[in-house]
This record gives sequence, structure tokens and C-alpha cells, in this order.
Amino acid sequence: MTLEQAYEYCRLTARTHAKSFYFSAQFLPRHKRDAIYAVYALCRHVDDAVDELSEPTETAGCRAVAHWQAELNRVYANEPAVLDDVSPVMRAWRDMLSRYPIPQNLPLELMRGVLMDTHINRYATWEDLKLYCYRVASTVGLMVTEIFGYQKAETLHYAEALGYAMQLTNILRDIGEDARLGRIYLPQEDMRDFGYTEAALMHGEINDAFRRLMKFEIERARTFYRQAEQGIPLLDRDARFTVLLAARLYSRILERIEAADYDVFAHRAHTTFAGKLRSVPRIWHEARRL
Repeated sequence: MTLEQAYEYCRLTARTHAKSFYFSAQFLPRHKRDAIYAVYALCRHVDDAVDELSEPTETAGCRAVAHWQAELNRVYANEPAVLDDVSPVMRAWRDMLSRYPIPQNLPLELMRGVLMDTHINRYATWEDLKLYCYRVASTVGLMVTEIFGYQKAETLHYAEALGYAMQLTNILRDIGEDARLGRIYLPQEDMRDFGYTEAALMHGEINDAFRRLMKFEIERARTFYRQAEQGIPLLDRDARFTVLLAARLYSRILERIEAADYDVFAHRAHTTFAGKLRSVPRIWHEARRL
């Protein structure tokens, strides 16, 4: 497989599975856009390797992820024979790493996060959940920030915050879907504080306690979005619009949840392609001023 074919494989993976992510990436220069696709493709394949297990145990998950860990180790070690038999994703990664210094601990930490889903289905506190969000989302933000480009180390703090914001948005959007899989990501202490029970959640009950809980979690996510946006001016200029667009589009999922009166059991909140297009001019002008 040629390098061009490897990157095309990664691009198609992103286009198929991450529509908002893919849409926002179109405004990057080609070399950064291709690298972003490679990062996403690895994340997607690792996640799928665990999600598609017939027996999602921690042991089975470790076996499923071991393949990707081994390929990653070979690519970072720059083994001479690596081009002959690695996957298209890692073929692209090998080329990408020649230009962007993504630390190996970040994709490895992502894999640890994905494996948490094989043995953890409840989180006692926000701090417990925050570790999960860091591993499965903030690590992605940290990886792509190396591609976006930046000058000050503090930029990474804001990238981490955007990961928290987006993963918490995912969690709130997918409450009903996750409940059907026996998973509750909402912190148990928050549910107790607002008087919303696990039994009510499993039955898809939307009451005043649930609405108060959702308002609280939505504000937590928005706080992270606001924090993350402070770091956008620290990125290379050619990446600022893409990051601002991605953050704004994803945060609109929270607005859709509110508009549906917090019904995340019967409806999956999303933004339409037309809505994304309408957002471009205004956010473009805003990004130009950063």
C-alpha cells in the first residue's frame, strides 16, 4: 500500500464515522488535515476493537488492543521492515511522526481509557470520570495540538479542557444508549445530590431531578468549552478556525439536548449539515480576529 492510499484510508474512516470532526478538518492545510485523519483512524480502530468484542471483558479487551499496541511500538521504534506489513493506519502514522512529534504515551493512554469500558460501568465522582475523559478524549486533543502547532506549553492545558468538554457532551448525548448497555457515566455523587436514581435512569424517566442534574452537567461542559477557547489564539493561525468551528459545532449538541427538554432517551441530539454550513461565515470572521 502506498502512502497516499494509507492516508486515503484514514480520510474515509474519518468521513464515515466522525462527521463534525471531518467537516471541521476540511479547513486545515492538506498536510495537517491528513495527519488529523491518521490520528482519528487509530482512535476509531482501537475503540472498535473493544466495542465489537463478543465478550467485553478486561482480558479480551487487552488482547484486542495488544495488536495496536504492538504496531504502535514498531512504528515508534522505526523498525526497517515496518512498511511491509503494518496496517494503513500505522503506515500513515509512520509518515506523520516524521513531521509531528506526538509522544507515544498519548496513544497508549488512549488505549488504557478504551479498556476502562471493559471493567468499569459506573463512576463514583467527577474526578473518577475525569480520568476516563482525559484518557479517551483529552489525549486526542493533545495529539492533534501537536499537528495544529503552538508556541507556548500552556496551550496543552486548553487542549485538555476541550477534550473534557467534548467527552462530557458525548456522555450527555448518549445517556439513553449507554443505559441500554448497562453503563452509567454520570457521576454517582451528582445523581445523589440531585435526587435522581439509577432505577429512574434505566427506565428513561425525565423528571425535575433529572432536568436539574442535566443543567448542572451541561454547565460543567460549557465551562470547559469556555476555558478551551482561551487557548485557540495560542495555536498556529492556520488551525484556529478549525478548532473554533469544531468546538462551537460540538457544543451545539448541548443546545439540542436543552431544546428537546433533556430527552436523551428517545432522541440522539445532533447538528445538521445545513446548520454546520450556516455557522461557517460567522465563526470564520470570529477566528480571523483571534
